Amino acid sequence: MAPAPTFETIASTVEAIRSQLPDGLKNPRVGIVCGSGLSGLATSMKEVVEVAYDNVPGFAKSTVPGHRSSLAFGFMGDNQKVPVVAMLGRFHPYEGHSLSTVVYPIRVLAALGIKDIIITNAAGALNPEIKVGTVVVVRDHLALPGLAGMNPLLGPTFSSTTPRFLPVSDAYSPALRRLVFLAANELSIPWSDFAEGTYAWVSGPTYETPAEGRFLRAAGADMVGMSTVPEVLAAREAGVGVLVLSLATNMVVILEKYRSIKEEVEAELLGKKVELPVEEVVSHEEVLLIGRQKGEMMKRLVEKIIDLIPASVRDESQK
Repeated sequence: MAPAPTFETIASTVEAIRSQLPDGLKNPRVGIVCGSGLSGLATSMKEVVEVAYDNVPGFAKSTVPGHRSSLAFGFMGDNQKVPVVAMLGRFHPYEGHSLSTVVYPIRVLAALGIKDIIITNAAGALNPEIKVGTVVVVRDHLALPGLAGMNPLLGPTFSSTTPRFLPVSDAYSPALRRLVFLAANELSIPWSDFAEGTYAWVSGPTYETPAEGRFLRAAGADMVGMSTVPEVLAAREAGVGVLVLSLATNMVVILEKYRSIKEEVEAELLGKKVELPVEEVVSHEEVLLIGRQKGEMMKRLVEKIIDLIPASVRDESQK
């Protein structure tokens, strides 16, 4: 479990990480969090140096299939040589990690000097207009665990300059979101591959029941997943600009009409033929498959966004 986030523990972790890096990578400009099946994003980096979580004081180990447990430092961008750091594997409360452990890496990345962070995730689509394989640029979130008392910012403030009451109506940087579409245009990625929407954070590890999916959809959520929002809150607390790309890897099972066992039995007793419906079930294997299929496109997209950040957003990421 990560130590309490104080200046001393963060500084110690930063020192331990920098001792394993060449000078050019000690102060990364952009952070990346790789979601399920998206660790391949790191292959776009040049002069890569990986630091295993085992060698980082205060870091836990990711136990989720599709996640690795290391920080990858390197350079990205065709026109710019931008120093970046990527988390190849994140931590989730459903793994048994405390929220302080979940967001500890984000606090460390902020202390390393990142100005912006690109957070990716694999998520279920609640909105029927969002098809599997769509990249949803998140513009708002709905955090049920946070509303119910599971918030990573609970407890003493991190420092005297940390806001006690953090505003999050501006959590998702319009300037960074704009770069997604500029990057897509330069890469000739079809506009139909993208959508904008609201991400709902749930604790997991169970996928949603049809009733829960219907509830979240009615509440205004377009996507649902088990990560990301704690990281967003920690990043915004540290003044880091946030961009979230949510890959729709499956459709949430939301039944328009429930199967009636009563009607089926009644029909059987009357000698009528009953055709049983096919039960829809979501699996993590499905999530990983779509992540792999879209991995190359996501990799090119993130690289192009990072290429555009220094020129376009250096002083604008908080707007």
